[in-house]
Amino acid sequence: MTGIEQTTMGPMLGDTALGDEPAEQPSATRRQPRRGSVLRELVRRPLAVLSLLWLLAVGVMSVGASTLAPYGPTSTDLTHVLAGPNGQHWLGTDQLGRDILSRVLFGGQGVFLGIVEVTLVFVVAGTVLGVLAGYFGRWVDWAVLRWVELTVALPAILILLLVLAVFPGNQHLAMIALGLLSASGLARVIRAETQRVRTEQYVSAARVSGLTDGQILRRHVVPRLATTILVQASLVAAAAVGVQAGLSFLGLGVQEPEPSWGGLITQASQVLDRSSWMLVPSGGVIGLTMLSLALLGDAVRDVMVQRWSSVSARPGGVGSTEPPVPEDFEPESTGGAADQAAPDALLVVRGLTVAFGRGVTRTAVVQGAGFHVDKGEILGIVGESGCGKSVTVSAVLGLLPAGVEVRSLSCQFDGSELLSMPDQDRHALRGTRIGYVSQEPMTALDPTCRVGDLLAEAVRRHHGLDRRDARARAVELLDLVNIPDPEAVSRRYPHQISGGMAQRVAIALALAGDPDLLVADEPTTALDARVQAEILALLQRLQAERGLAIVLITHDWGVAAQLCARAVVMYAGQVVEQGPVDTLYHAPAHPYTVGLLAANPHRALDRASADGGTSTTLTRLPTIPGTVPPPAAWPVSCHFQDRCPLAAADCAQRAIPLAEVTGDHHSRCLHIGRVRELDTEDAS
Repeated sequence: MTGIEQTTMGPMLGDTALGDEPAEQPSATRRQPRRGSVLRELVRRPLAVLSLLWLLAVGVMSVGASTLAPYGPTSTDLTHVLAGPNGQHWLGTDQLGRDILSRVLFGGQGVFLGIVEVTLVFVVAGTVLGVLAGYFGRWVDWAVLRWVELTVALPAILILLLVLAVFPGNQHLAMIALGLLSASGLARVIRAETQRVRTEQYVSAARVSGLTDGQILRRHVVPRLATTILVQASLVAAAAVGVQAGLSFLGLGVQEPEPSWGGLITQASQVLDRSSWMLVPSGGVIGLTMLSLALLGDAVRDVMVQRWSSVSARPGGVGSTEPPVPEDFEPESTGGAADQAAPDALLVVRGLTVAFGRGVTRTAVVQGAGFHVDKGEILGIVGESGCGKSVTVSAVLGLLPAGVEVRSLSCQFDGSELLSMPDQDRHALRGTRIGYVSQEPMTALDPTCRVGDLLAEAVRRHHGLDRRDARARAVELLDLVNIPDPEAVSRRYPHQISGGMAQRVAIALALAGDPDLLVADEPTTALDARVQAEILALLQRLQAERGLAIVLITHDWGVAAQLCARAVVMYAGQVVEQGPVDTLYHAPAHPYTVGLLAANPHRALDRASADGGTSTTLTRLPTIPGTVPPPAAWPVSCHFQDRCPLAAADCAQRAIPLAEVTGDHHSRCLHIGRVRELDTEDAS
């Protein structure tokens, strides 16, 4: 163990053993889904109960009308014409003496069949088109939106009349046409919801774990759309009842003497001057059925929202107000350690440039980044928020959204160029050879799936095991990451485990495909010191036991010193210094690195120890003045000059290259000698 590790591990680990998992409370950063039965929640809502009872009663009696109806639909009783409710005819009779109750029940068969036809076509067409457009975007999105615009522009009633004119009395085709025309509205809503869901971190985690687009859509995207689909389906079902009644009222639907709800209203309107009662049962059943469908849909929506609602991850982005990047911008040659990588290095990145926007509005947010990772090595990427650390690794993994341009001189994984690799081959690397652990485990785990199901799904994808073996392997992975009682934890949902345990599950998920490289994006963010130390010790053990290479993104120099052999320091989209951690820790060659180290509490402990620990004076840790500027404010010259205590006139004259300090130590600074004097002053 190096001197750096002895300094940093002590205050973090204390006397706590790795396997002692405290009884932590569920994370408070998200609402906890309710896990009761949907039906149990519905029965607590009086309107939902009444609506469900009405629909069940009418539906069952209509389906069983041939048995339950007191008379046939065309049977007449000429002694009781236009009679009101009585013992023989509970809802009275029409102008031909036909029993209204029987005709309502037999007419309901066509109504409920029409509801099924409309709703099925509406849900299938709208969901498929909306999900494809929202998830894949580009030409698929363009084609779906053009179809939506076309169907919205066409008057639905005219299309239905045209269908019935070509196929007279064929109400089934009319209902299918109504479902297709209505599906455009659902597709538009589902598209917007899918665009939101696909940015959730658990979807990105599923993509990195190697799941196919079909698996991600089926397991992680579509289930989150259930509430939207239910509400829209209930509304279109209610509308279908009204449309069927309207067509029959106009004489374009079911023809006499066959019963229909709309036909009953037509007959009631013809004898309104002689008997107004006939309008009550015919109009009442239509109104109550439409109202019940709408109320039941709202109630189911409310229950589902309470069960699955969570805080959405909102990805940051670069606005279009930033100054443009030249159209012909090229990747910057980095030099540095990336050019000195061993031939068998696992990952080599040279001259990586990432730009947001298109055309003249492009803005580079990463400029000429370069580094390499050897097999079995832990590389740290250090810097403040907004320096481009996560964007850099996301570009390497292919996780950036559409419209982001990525260029590089070279970006090789185990000898293969990643950026020029076909999407299918690059996708195959994620999860199998490259694993990813995000900084927010509670948003990286799908809240609708149990922990064991998430792991088993990834195991089955990568190893082709059956359900039982995949489940057993999932429990083994949980045990591998030191989760107490892994069998019980595998049956829990993400909201039922602590933040530290969720991070271990995320690590287990990343290990499901036995990767060679693990990218850990600030895996200890928002964890207390004890759990943070356990996670870091776990990563260190996995690297030692499995020969795993790790890229560790962190703000904390103490974390980098504990785990990493080498480190890359990033500032404002550039690599400003890189080299062995021991060298950077004791002999930094860039003012930004000096500032980060000076603000590190662990180094303050080093200085106190060097003084013999006798000082009792409390001193404030130094900080770097200002904040990381947005890409709009990045100069062509030194990006750190506005915050640098050593800034001089030559710092603002030209771009600063990454220069060699020693063989494996590089810095992007013109005043390396003065930097060492600055570090000495901070230490004193």
